[in-house]
Amino acid sequence: MDFDYDLFVIGGGSGGVRAARLTALGGKKVGLAEESRMGGTCVIRGCVPKKLMVYASEYPEAIEQARNYGWGAEKGSFDWDTFKGHLNKELDRLEGAYEGNAEKAGVDIFKQRGKVADAHTVELADGTRKTAKHILIAVGGRPARPEMDGAEHGIVSNDLFNLPKLPGKMLIVGAGYIGCEFAGIFNGLGVDVEMFIRKAQILRGFDDEARGHVADCMQARGVTFHTGCAPIAIEKRGDKVWVKGSNGHEEEYDTLLWATGRKPNTDGLGLEEVGVKLNRRGAIEVDDYGQTAVPSIYALGDVIGKVELTPVAIREAVAFHETVFKGNKTKMDYDLIPSATFTQPELATCGLTEEQAEEAGPTNVYATAFRPMQSAFAGGDERVLFKMLTERDTDKIVGIHIVGPAAAEMMQFVAVAMKMGATKADFDRTCAIHPSMAEELVTLKDPVRVLA
Repeated sequence: MDFDYDLFVIGGGSGGVRAARLTALGGKKVGLAEESRMGGTCVIRGCVPKKLMVYASEYPEAIEQARNYGWGAEKGSFDWDTFKGHLNKELDRLEGAYEGNAEKAGVDIFKQRGKVADAHTVELADGTRKTAKHILIAVGGRPARPEMDGAEHGIVSNDLFNLPKLPGKMLIVGAGYIGCEFAGIFNGLGVDVEMFIRKAQILRGFDDEARGHVADCMQARGVTFHTGCAPIAIEKRGDKVWVKGSNGHEEEYDTLLWATGRKPNTDGLGLEEVGVKLNRRGAIEVDDYGQTAVPSIYALGDVIGKVELTPVAIREAVAFHETVFKGNKTKMDYDLIPSATFTQPELATCGLTEEQAEEAGPTNVYATAFRPMQSAFAGGDERVLFKMLTERDTDKIVGIHIVGPAAAEMMQFVAVAMKMGATKADFDRTCAIHPSMAEELVTLKDPVRVLA
């Protein structure tokens, strides 16, 4: 059977575009449909604009430090409109780069929604149908909004980059990495930020000591926590949103942000109708090679709900291309994936948490906390945390957690060593770079805890 395309990709985010480009550069005919903007969540509504907002929010502290170092620096006021203008220009540039690079590789781009009509056919929003030997679903996810009366009065993370003005007072419901990152951002920009946290602690799933350290620092910086609290009533009162929490706290806010998780974008794609299986969360079920229950249909990225990180989606795309178009069956390696949460302070991690390591077997725990030189000189009290977990029998490093400035930059290279199977002894025989924060990783002495 002759097909219009060798590959048709639904979704123009990082994973979808990478798969499309690689396949087109390999001489295959490739089509791609994207209903929104090229670049997807990470580039347009997530990682990139968020990180730029993190940078913007860190300048007040940097200016205060500069004064303590002898500079005649004054903070002045933050101009939200100026920042938004620069931000939108940068996102336009990045979107153009994504689209231009795909087109240069030979990808046909359709700027409309696509859905699966059958195992080899994609139907576009205008009714046009395109056939393909292989179909790749890479549509990502979207912020979830709770089902309760008044939920419509809150916004989600997608809306934050286009706020008409900075709120004076903001409530963030949810304490995962998105909620915590934006709490730090808006607190740094001068907004009065409160958080409703359903459990007793933020950042569920992260190392307990590390997330506790982040929580203490966030509160010291001025973010107000309401733990064991969820909204039970919401009303719109003029231009304010009134919220009552399950702990009895009630207040009016300029902005209510829902940071209560994300869900896969599988609604209305026609997947189950053609035999693609979804799990209870609506994520697409795939095998080790990204193949769905329909042999010609594959999926990758956030829509499969495995590890929802942009670099993971890109590597899944490479594995897909190797498997399907180069005849080299390649599984995605999900072991020891480093990650960073751009809270303030920053948290970076690779490997097991202390709680996971304790369950896995006898573990040595090394940790240190101290005031870094740069901020200590300027009178800062905030401490950084370095933590290492090793298998007691083999000395192999199974987990590292860093809280502090440039944690992600350090973790990227630590992860290389861990991927190579580094031991604590390997770190010990490496000379330190002095003076630096990172030298703590090679100067840790005795364990602070020994887990049976």
